[in-house]
Amino acid sequence: MTTRKFADILLSINSVNASAIEASVDAFVDTIGVALAGTSEDCSVISQRWLRSTQSKPQAVVWGTDIVCSVSDAAFANGISSHALDFDDAMPTLRGHPSATLVPTIMACGEYMNASGLKMLEAYVVGVEVCGILGTSLGAGHYVRGWHTTATVGIFASTVAAARILGLNTEQLINAWGIAASQVSGLVCNFGTMAKPFHAGNAARSAIISASMAKIGFTANIGIFDDDSTFLHTYGDDRSVPLSKLINNIGDVWQVNNPGVFVKKWPCCYCNHRPLGGLIELFDKHQIQLDDVQEVRVGFLPGSDAALISENPLTGLEGKFSIEYCMAATMLDNKLNLDSFTDQMVQRPLVRQIMKKVKRIRTPGEGLFSGVVGYTNLEIDTAKGNYKICVDRIPGSPSWPLSDLDKKDKFLDAAGRSLGPNVTQHLFEQLKNLPKFDHVNDLSKLLTV
Repeated sequence: MTTRKFADILLSINSVNASAIEASVDAFVDTIGVALAGTSEDCSVISQRWLRSTQSKPQAVVWGTDIVCSVSDAAFANGISSHALDFDDAMPTLRGHPSATLVPTIMACGEYMNASGLKMLEAYVVGVEVCGILGTSLGAGHYVRGWHTTATVGIFASTVAAARILGLNTEQLINAWGIAASQVSGLVCNFGTMAKPFHAGNAARSAIISASMAKIGFTANIGIFDDDSTFLHTYGDDRSVPLSKLINNIGDVWQVNNPGVFVKKWPCCYCNHRPLGGLIELFDKHQIQLDDVQEVRVGFLPGSDAALISENPLTGLEGKFSIEYCMAATMLDNKLNLDSFTDQMVQRPLVRQIMKKVKRIRTPGEGLFSGVVGYTNLEIDTAKGNYKICVDRIPGSPSWPLSDLDKKDKFLDAAGRSLGPNVTQHLFEQLKNLPKFDHVNDLSKLLTV
């Protein structure tokens, strides 16, 4: 059975290479940073209010607050905060965000078990592997049909991560996957609302519930990736790749290294980032001035703007899923940062005038693409001439990486909004030293206020 073989392989991994651990440290730093910045967002504040009203045994911390609650509830709240700003990392084989579900799950379980930093990082590497394998097996049509892979695949990856830290065996893991399969959810139509980060938090919480229940004997379908009536058949499409073809070479090249986990430069949907990178390159190269711009045409391959569901956004959340707003705001302000995505910024009369100059163009292509798969043709008409660029890489990817200083500055700015500069600097140094932590509880104390 493919499901059992998959579980055996994942649980038998005893070590991963140094480069995979290093990439995982970066993912923890980035995710915790953006999560701390996200703790003041309305969706995070509401989830914290809900946690305060519940009665649960304190076992794990809610980052950036004084809340200590159950393992699953902490993962839920931290998952919401991790994805609240859409500033968290992404991955092409997943077509979604791996760390927003994995890091909250691993940190909460790690606190409960007082795990070492290395054990948690290894669980992250394995979890990312599951993200890439199941994302590939499902096929691109899963996302294009309206499923949010961050959640629908993330729940299985996070269940594996939880299983490794909580000490499940193969029989328990395949039951946990079966339990998780009955909790799969997350719709693209909820992008631009509080429900999108809820997807990440709910997947993290559900993963811990699935692993915890399976560990004490709760059962489910133990071949959830095997039969025609199970997960991959139900949620996949005609481009699906048989899982049996993908699991034999696990660990030869870790997915956290190749294709890698892409770190976001701007706090908005990744489908915006390739065009934004091209826009900035053209403006810098040709010294284009905003007043000279007549029209900006963004050529999207099939499926590559599926997440950009807001052509006329009215709120900051909707603005994160609008190429029209992101391009207009960048041209007007010469920057795009956390402060760009408030209702007031999106509703500025001048930015709305500029948005009318941004047009989406359909570029023919074989197959389905995404914000991190494919290329973008960008063309700008100005009073002084016409300028074109084909952008075939994306900021934050291995082919166009953020520097170590860029990543550090991102963390300090994001986490500093919650913890203040002094604590944030110390936290950054400790997170970079995560592989050497014997007990993660020593680290979690720094994440509370």
